[in-house]
Amino acid sequence: MRTYRRILEYARPYLGLIPVFLVITILHTIFQVVNFVLFIPLLELLFNSSNTESILTQEPQSFTLSVDYFKELFYYHFNQYLQQEGPYAALKFVCIILVVSNLVANTLRYLSSVILAKIRAGVISSIRLNIFESVTSMQLSYFTEARKGDISSRIMNDVFQIEATVIGSMKVLIKEPFLIIGLCIALFSISPQLTIYGLLILPIAGILISAIAKRLKRKAKKSQEVMGRLSVILDETLSGMRIIKAFGVRRSIITKFSNESKTYEKLSMDISKRYELSGPISEFLGVVAMSVILLLGGNLILTESALVNGPEFIAFLIIFSQILNPLKAFSTSYSNIQKGIAAGDRIFEVIDLKPNIANVQSPKAISTLSTSLKFDSVSFAYDNDKDPVLSDISFEIKKGLSTALVGPSGGGKSTIADLIPRFYDVKSGQISIDGIDIREYKLEELRQLIGIVTQESILFNDTIYNNILLGNLDASRNEVIDAAQLANAHNFIDELENDYDTNIGERGEKLSGGQKQRICIARAILKNPSILILDEATSSLDSESEKLVQEALGNLMQNRTSLVIAHRLSTIQEADEILVVENGKIIERGNHNALYASKGKYKKLIDMQ
Repeated sequence: MRTYRRILEYARPYLGLIPVFLVITILHTIFQVVNFVLFIPLLELLFNSSNTESILTQEPQSFTLSVDYFKELFYYHFNQYLQQEGPYAALKFVCIILVVSNLVANTLRYLSSVILAKIRAGVISSIRLNIFESVTSMQLSYFTEARKGDISSRIMNDVFQIEATVIGSMKVLIKEPFLIIGLCIALFSISPQLTIYGLLILPIAGILISAIAKRLKRKAKKSQEVMGRLSVILDETLSGMRIIKAFGVRRSIITKFSNESKTYEKLSMDISKRYELSGPISEFLGVVAMSVILLLGGNLILTESALVNGPEFIAFLIIFSQILNPLKAFSTSYSNIQKGIAAGDRIFEVIDLKPNIANVQSPKAISTLSTSLKFDSVSFAYDNDKDPVLSDISFEIKKGLSTALVGPSGGGKSTIADLIPRFYDVKSGQISIDGIDIREYKLEELRQLIGIVTQESILFNDTIYNNILLGNLDASRNEVIDAAQLANAHNFIDELENDYDTNIGERGEKLSGGQKQRICIARAILKNPSILILDEATSSLDSESEKLVQEALGNLMQNRTSLVIAHRLSTIQEADEILVVENGKIIERGNHNALYASKGKYKKLIDMQ
């Protein structure tokens, strides 16, 4: 039950509401019990029980905090009213009390439900935010290993499962015990002997339901895992629809989805069969208990025993039937909790993960690059047990100068770029800014120094304005427009129906490749970074778009410390230094003229283009 306790810990901010809820619940229980107890004088009056008069004429004793005292007090006043106004008036009197008591009980029930709804909504919101924060804090390597569909399933489906089961069961676990205790007190006040006989049967139901619930948890966890796989297939299908249709593999994808769906269907059936079994078991054993009471109580009445009379016995049966409902709710709730705990386990697997890249204990502040960015004997491997991707990389970029990385694909150029904002950490060596290891800086401030434009234009399903504004959330609209103008994006934006307020669709699909890239550049310009990283920023564009984007990049690179990765070598010939990277090592370095004159790898790459 450790997972269950962890889920309930999210209710800690709402502890102040618990005393109010408990008071309302206790009052609701009292009024609900009163509603059933009132049936005794009604039945005695209607059926003219032989001992009605003797019970009703008893003088109330001195005050004691007991059920008998309040019972005798009510009977005394009821008797006075009966003698003065007559039987029909007394009947109306009891009915009015019954209606008022029921109204109060249901009002209190509503208030308690509203309080629980507030706690429930708050707890679920906190859990969903907690897992989202945990996911977004992970290093990039986490997202290459984990599947996006499975992460989405945990954030949405598993959290919903907790809301529908564990949190939904809080009402039962907090409220129903008070009702059961209140009803048991009423039953014992009528006949302790019959109450004991009835309650002896109920623990049997608890034992059977507990055994069912244990198997239910295992099945529920498997079903959540299958739901995660279904989410993965759905996410990949929607993202890769163009390829699916182009290669004619739609039927294969459908078959894959169908197989997982059938697995989920089978698990759902197994869960449903076990889950639905708890209700009939508790109900059947409840009927058995009622039958035992009916047999014993009926025998007492038939033998004219003084332990219970007819109206009391009928009221006892009515009250006992009501105690079955909260007990049944308990059994259903226990099964629900097992399903929720299985979902909770999957959620806490993610929440408990700690990012490999985080701030040191006392990080240094940084707001700008003052002198240089330096790589000093840097080596790196994505996995510790694999061969290094980079080996002994050393170079320095002075403030305001540019360095270009060129070389064959897979040589490690993008990895070098990813190490600067600490998407990954070096395995050996050091990357420093102004002579201080970047691991010593506060991570958020380090990344604030860096602007990145990649080959893939990463945009969000939002307006053009909001996509550019991500560069600086505090920027004004005029500043956004100025950034777009520098990025050669203002003209095409101005021609759109809603100009900057145009929604660009998922991943910017409503725009061309060149338009998307210029918006990304505008975003980087608005950020005004000290360090600029351009990773194949023009490689996927046509000639006309490339020219516009290249002009925008020129505006962006002015007076900035820049690291440029390019396959089109014509775009980096003006760089202050060019590094040729192959197999994770720098094999040549110099400016364009010197490298071309050396007739090495760089010249071969130039000649090939």
